[in-house]
Amino acid sequence: MVAVADLSFDIQPRSCFGLLGPNGAGKTTTLRMLLGQSPRSGGMLEVFGQDIDEGRKAIRQRTGIVPQADNLDPDFTVRENLLMYGSYFRLDSTVMSERIPGLLDMVELAPRADDRIETLSGGMKRRLTLARALINDPQLLVLDEPTTGLDPQARHMIWSLIHQMKRAGKTILLTTHYMEEAERLCDELIVIDDGSLLAQGSPAELIEKYCESDVLEIRGEVEGIPIDSLPQAWRTEKAGDSLYLYANDAQGLVQFSQHLTDMVCLHRRSGLEDVFLRLTGRALRG
Repeated sequence: MVAVADLSFDIQPRSCFGLLGPNGAGKTTTLRMLLGQSPRSGGMLEVFGQDIDEGRKAIRQRTGIVPQADNLDPDFTVRENLLMYGSYFRLDSTVMSERIPGLLDMVELAPRADDRIETLSGGMKRRLTLARALINDPQLLVLDEPTTGLDPQARHMIWSLIHQMKRAGKTILLTTHYMEEAERLCDELIVIDDGSLLAQGSPAELIEKYCESDVLEIRGEVEGIPIDSLPQAWRTEKAGDSLYLYANDAQGLVQFSQHLTDMVCLHRRSGLEDVFLRLTGRALRG
């Protein structure tokens, strides 16, 4: 079974690069190969200009990882988790004593430095995991769905920290299922499915290339809407009891919605989620 095939991309330094795809698309396999955790059967894979197989240890020293699931040690305090992780990189105790207070201040956890992990909220744990990923002052920061399960306040704080990291010169590789997150954070991204590349570009470029400017979402008894009588330039997608009309005609969509008095209508601009669904489909994945 082939997990990833004919996938090729470059990540520019000091940028945020998104890796998007539905469940089972090959994202995790790609990340594992990039981190030297899974072997590849062919092709080239270089990080910092080094082949991953030949320079795995040196590459790991320059990489920070925020995994999808928190794996903080519950037996240690907040500070001790950072100290323990820093020891894996053989960081000098003086370096860690200077670096850890700044990291805790950055993620607003300094007052909780001596608290055990079990006392932290989900958002605090994610912020600590991000601080831990920065203990070795990495050049590359790999964020695997960093805001999954967080409330809006915690999510926005993580976004702010990611922007801060980019301004500090870090290169960021982000995977996420939140299209708004990718649209806000990524300078460039790729969409993959079945292990293959479907599209690549900035969020704005992909929206312009794959979607019309405006969308009308209609919910209700959409079967009665005369789709055949709609302008030919309009594109339609149906999902359950919802109908989506895409067009470069905002005024026309609004006028059409005014005749649908017994239905719920929402007019909006197209976004990255519309691109994602057009490329990968609306069918549920495992």
